[in-house]
Amino acid sequence: MRSLSEKIAGIPPSATIEISNAAKRMAQEGIDVISLSIGEPDFDTPQHIKDACIDALRRGETHYAPSAGIPELTGAIAEKITQENGFSAKQDEVIVTCGAKDAIYEAMEAVLNPGDEVLILDPSWVSYEPCARIAGADVRHHALSPETFQIDDTLLEAVGPRTRMIVVNSPSNPSGAVLNADSIRLIADICRDHDLFALSDEIYEKLVYGKEPVSIASLGDMAERTITVNGFSKAYAMTGWRIGYAVAPRPVIRQMEKVQQHTISHPTTFAMFGAVAALEGCQDCVEAMRQEFERRRDYIIPALRDLGYATAPADGAFYAYVNVEGDDMAIARSWLHDAHVAVTPGTAFGTPGWLRLSYATSMEKLKEAIGRIARV
Repeated sequence: MRSLSEKIAGIPPSATIEISNAAKRMAQEGIDVISLSIGEPDFDTPQHIKDACIDALRRGETHYAPSAGIPELTGAIAEKITQENGFSAKQDEVIVTCGAKDAIYEAMEAVLNPGDEVLILDPSWVSYEPCARIAGADVRHHALSPETFQIDDTLLEAVGPRTRMIVVNSPSNPSGAVLNADSIRLIADICRDHDLFALSDEIYEKLVYGKEPVSIASLGDMAERTITVNGFSKAYAMTGWRIGYAVAPRPVIRQMEKVQQHTISHPTTFAMFGAVAALEGCQDCVEAMRQEFERRRDYIIPALRDLGYATAPADGAFYAYVNVEGDDMAIARSWLHDAHVAVTPGTAFGTPGWLRLSYATSMEKLKEAIGRIARV
């Protein structure tokens, strides 16, 4: 075989998916593995959302759609942003994508040039750096405070002459931390002073516990330089539907639309009608899931601390980020092979010595997992 792309060969596979696949292989061998490794709600998609998709199929919504998404959905997203996120969005400032991950990739392709630099705040989701590198950019990492998981003035030292974008993720995957208003304002000031884009990944915005996340685009004129990314996978338990979106200035959206036209064309037409129902329907289902995640959080964080582990502030998402003060890769392997509990090493998120545990599973399984970990 002839040689393959060196660019893609240099990109590691997704660590979260790799761990999940290993757990699934063990399960197929008859081993009782409790997987706390993947960021996927364990709830079914709410019925009214499924019904809207089924209705769309029955009336023949199976054809090509506009490349930016069906107008019913782009309009609903613009309305949602305007009403909930503190800044105004118009329909032509919205693009619907195949999940939030696709929106992140398209945004980076749309605004970055070879040699540009993307600043990523660690711990960080595993796909930010690969998306930037596929887009031809370089990556610089900056560590958040390991005590507060907030930002301080040292971020200024990380900005260089080639920096083009800062990636913001609040609530955070993997830590669950929510950036406070001071942290968000500091990022905004740096973006203005250095003429940078902010890519704000807000996919966990509705899964918060006593905190109010701030959309960076809501601060002054930041909407002019912010790409806000969100989707339906986490809040509405729609991971397999692959519907996300981005809200950004029109020139950025037009660039992203070109990327989309020449790759995926557009998200699945009938699935987008389900997303409309998600936004426009009753939101009690979201609150019910949030409350259940909070109940699990209120169990697992104290349980881990009782075992002697410090954790990051678990103010959002559905993760416990645990400081194991050692070789996280070896400890994760030990927990998998000796305790049959699958977790994700912090090395995957740029913070060795930590482990991410997802509590998007039943309370029964969480209690069993804690018992197994205690015996290792």
